[in-house]
Amino acid sequence: MKYQRVRGMRDILPDDTARWLEVEGVVIDVLGRYGYRQIRLPLLEATEVFSRGVGEATDLIEKEMYTFDDRKGKSLSLRPEGTASCVRACIENGLLHNRTQRLWYHGSMFRYERPQKGRMREHTQIGAEVFGIPGPEVDAEILVMLARVFNELGVEGAVSLEINTLGSGESRTRYRQALVDYLTPRLDELDADSRRRLVTNPLRILDSKVATTRDIVAAGPDLADYLDEGARERFDALRRQLDAAGVGHRVNPRLVRGLDYYTDVVFEWVTRDLGAQDAVCSGGRYDGLVERLGGRSVPGAGFGMGLDRVVLLHEALVERRYADVDVYVAVTGPHGPWAAQVAEQIREQTRQRVVQHAGPGGLRSQLREADRSGARWAVIVGDDEVAENRVSLKALREQSEQTLVDVEELVAQLEASPHTAGD
Repeated sequence: MKYQRVRGMRDILPDDTARWLEVEGVVIDVLGRYGYRQIRLPLLEATEVFSRGVGEATDLIEKEMYTFDDRKGKSLSLRPEGTASCVRACIENGLLHNRTQRLWYHGSMFRYERPQKGRMREHTQIGAEVFGIPGPEVDAEILVMLARVFNELGVEGAVSLEINTLGSGESRTRYRQALVDYLTPRLDELDADSRRRLVTNPLRILDSKVATTRDIVAAGPDLADYLDEGARERFDALRRQLDAAGVGHRVNPRLVRGLDYYTDVVFEWVTRDLGAQDAVCSGGRYDGLVERLGGRSVPGAGFGMGLDRVVLLHEALVERRYADVDVYVAVTGPHGPWAAQVAEQIREQTRQRVVQHAGPGGLRSQLREADRSGARWAVIVGDDEVAENRVSLKALREQSEQTLVDVEELVAQLEASPHTAGD
């Protein structure tokens, strides 16, 4: 039998992981510079964490969850998103008692969707959450931080920020009723999903991708007309802070996000470079979620960044030459043990990545392998070198003469040489 990966899951192969590590490293570094600390969350949660936290009437809960009963009949689900899990962990471990928290997490999320480029059933996400700080200052900080992430990744020209405010619970209730009153006489003109959502989750119709439904909604009531004064003031304050920080943005009055826990400010970073999968990072405020999951009332805000899509953008826009190793040690004759000592000394003193040749192969084939590996340097250990207690050093990426050096000179030259990865 020939085994294949489960549909919608993915293998990230060695030729691709260097770029993944670069992208993840940039995001994690920026998070650390803003005071965020890592929290590690389980892949499995009680299903109710998501159904209660995210909302029963969302697409995620209704048709996208990987859910099963364990041997004791308890319903469990692979996590489809990270915020509800993070809130559960904070409540359970007492992290929110009279304290503010800035947290980030990283890992796989699972949603049963139709697989396509940039949208697999398993995807990798970096998410971050802030607890205990009401907006709009922290909302602005999150968005400024994300602008920095995209800038340092070199993809800032391919993404743009869209923002909206959902207002208070009362204003959303008034708007929801107005939307239902407007759409009900037009029920037959809506697509099938929107007809269902009109009963279960009317605001999600605003996010429909069906052109006829979008045209109907565009002529309908505007959420901005139903906002309370406090929500307007907070949203205006956020926009002023973004302007002062030089973060460009566009107000999208149809942006509502697909999860029920969002309140007040919501946002998406979108791109035109990935086809239909245009959202690369999304988030907003969720001031009622901690209370909904059994904790005390604590304000919260955060985001989730889809790394699969960000890596695709980075690959399209940022040219990189990644290498497997920095130094390749070629050895001829019975000198493997001494070559191994040299390789260990290089690793210890220079922190560079060293591969020592193993198995058969003449010097010419070993140097070809060194070149394929992307190494910048080849270190050669053979009869002539051992006789003089030295090694030969050969630059593989530039025109220069092969030199015979002792190990101390070798280490000094390699210490002064930058690593190959990411060049």
